[in-house]
Amino acid sequence: MNIMMNNKPKYYYDKQSLSYKKINERDHLVVSIFKYTMSSLIMASMMTFIVFLFIDSPKEKKLKREIYNLELQYSAMLEDLHNAELVLDDIQKRDDNIYRMIFGIDPIDESIRKAGFGGINRYEQYKGYTYSELIIESKKNIDKLQKQLFIQSKSFDEVIHLAKNKAKMLASIPAIQPISNKELKRMASGFGRRIDPIYKTKKFHYGMDFAAPIGTPVYATGDGVIKKIKKSRSKKDYGNYILIDHGYEYESFYAHLDKVLVSKGKKVKRGDLIGHVGNTGKSTAPHLHYEVRYKKQKINPINFYHSDLTPEEYAKMLSIASQENQSFD
Repeated sequence: MNIMMNNKPKYYYDKQSLSYKKINERDHLVVSIFKYTMSSLIMASMMTFIVFLFIDSPKEKKLKREIYNLELQYSAMLEDLHNAELVLDDIQKRDDNIYRMIFGIDPIDESIRKAGFGGINRYEQYKGYTYSELIIESKKNIDKLQKQLFIQSKSFDEVIHLAKNKAKMLASIPAIQPISNKELKRMASGFGRRIDPIYKTKKFHYGMDFAAPIGTPVYATGDGVIKKIKKSRSKKDYGNYILIDHGYEYESFYAHLDKVLVSKGKKVKRGDLIGHVGNTGKSTAPHLHYEVRYKKQKINPINFYHSDLTPEEYAKMLSIASQENQSFD
């Protein structure tokens, strides 16, 4: 009875025709399956979206691991680059303040060492990517480092060239006291502002005065050529004097001499006898006025006794020379 009732045809009311129409069971089943399938797919898609919204897919996890690793490598590279810059900066300072100064060449100007690169399109090829700014900044730092290394390399080439003639240069630079003064008792007045012996006013004294009896030997302080001599009994200026050209833009000057024992153009060696202490020119007592000149500028001679004094003796001389006493000329 129930089976027969289930086999009865089903009808639905069609509003357009205002009549009942028979339902096709097969079409109804297909529609139902389709609806069920679509709703399942939609639900599955929504669930998948929600899951992947909070949980990474295997591919995303792999990409994140790669990005994290790249970030670590990039941080390590930046640190290495920074350390390289620190080392180079130290080398540059040593080059300017030690190596180049030893050989009497000017330091390299900071504007040359730290100069950037020209050209607005230099890094155009790196633009348009997710990490373009990062890439460009890194490339700039690397280019800057490479340029500074190139400049430093050229500087060392210059220093090496000068070092090949180091023995000759070191023999030429004034490096001893011009008179025998091991006990430092003859140091009378140093470089700097001193009291003028005639006018009793302070003025700059551009050399060092060594008090000694007339006739005390005076020695060349470095290898060189006699550039100029003057023999005068005038009571003005420096009286009898000798000027030696040591090369490398160094000169030494010996004034108020009693006797000049060399002639212009003669080659001399460090320690050669060139004259005798006197009291000529504007001098208030027998003494030697001694100067060192570099690039035509008068500089403190006390910096050039490294071949003549121990560290203790040098410290003592420095103390004596710093006293603002009266000069002898």
